[in-house]
Amino acid sequence: MRSLVEKSAYADLLREMIGFAAERLMELEIGSATGAGYGEKNPMRLAQRNGYCGRDWETRSGTVELRIPKLRKGSYFPSF
Repeated sequence: MRSLVEKSAYADLLREMIGFAAERLMELEIGSATGAGYGEKNPMRLAQRNGYCGRDWETRSGTVELRIPKLRKGSYFPSF
């Protein structure tokens, strides 16, 4: 099954859709972990963002490149 998906014309589109959804999920998770969204000023903020870490995620449709946010205090890794 995996080889069929990787060879199809829509494999790139599918990987991009998976990457987009994963980035949105990470943004929601990191927003709740820090107490504020990206670029948002909040006096109740718990942590600051500190760049991104690149990781490859192996899926059935192929490898998806993720940019995982890093925190200055504590750590974060996606729940999915």
